[in-house]
Amino acid sequence: MCTAATYHTKDFYFGRTLDYDFSYGEEVTITPRSYVFRFRHMCDLEKHYAMIGIAHVAEGYPLYYDAVNEKGLGMAGLNFVGNAYYSEWEQGKENVATYEFIPWILSQCATVKEARALLGRINLTKEPFSENLPVAQLHWIIADKEEAITVEAVREGLRIYDNPAGVLTNNPPFEKQMFQLNNYMHLSPEDPKNLFSDKLPLRIYGRGMGAIGLPGDLSSESRFVRACFVKLNSLSGDSEAESVSQYFHILGSVEQQRGCCKVGDGKYEITIYTSCCNAQKGIYYYTTYGNHQITAVDMHREDLDGNVPVRYPLAEEEQIRRQN
Repeated sequence: MCTAATYHTKDFYFGRTLDYDFSYGEEVTITPRSYVFRFRHMCDLEKHYAMIGIAHVAEGYPLYYDAVNEKGLGMAGLNFVGNAYYSEWEQGKENVATYEFIPWILSQCATVKEARALLGRINLTKEPFSENLPVAQLHWIIADKEEAITVEAVREGLRIYDNPAGVLTNNPPFEKQMFQLNNYMHLSPEDPKNLFSDKLPLRIYGRGMGAIGLPGDLSSESRFVRACFVKLNSLSGDSEAESVSQYFHILGSVEQQRGCCKVGDGKYEITIYTSCCNAQKGIYYYTTYGNHQITAVDMHREDLDGNVPVRYPLAEEEQIRRQN
């Protein structure tokens, strides 16, 4: 499963964890403005915004898991198994296959406001990219420096929710995830007060007791609560190094360690990668399960007017700085 989050200091940051039991060989991928996006039902896009993110490139086509375009709009798809529902081709709609959804939005939209307008015309269809890459059951977070929304394709239709928390995990549907935060309104970074009874001499015996009750398990519901609490109470300086470091600490609160979530046949779900993109500067930072050193790829150091995606394999091996 996965967790995505936005973060604001002087700049706007967007990223996610990818939690799964195996990798498709994903890479940091920059798609320049002149790469031709070919869509199943829509016209080809020969000119569009450039974007950077993590993608599995199949037959030369970047299948993005998450990305940010050169205008600062970010989008990520997260597992939504059992609730996602995609349609057949529909007359009068902009029919877009789910694997095309991220490039369809990021290639044309500079803001969430523009994405909302495009979403009003869209129909997400259920065609797979290929026989070997079946349709993934997903929902999405779309965000810029001003706002965030969650998009869910369910049996009732396409649902678009304001996302004031700027966080997304997996099941249940987003509306229920947000509602459950009501159960945790007592949590605080401050020391708690004795509201239990004035007849008992209850006292604070350690730091952090205001957050007693914050869930710590790996379920998507608990990760949503934990990520919201940590993100919304998080403080850092405005420098790039401080902001990026703090962002990785925020998502570090929900990372999954090998051995804690068994999925069968000796396999375990782990945090394959964690990403943090400075959406305003187009710098994509990431760590992997085997390499905690932060690696950066700057889209503006590439030829953004080119027509071939630029790909960087993920740094997988731990890099340890030795001081003696």
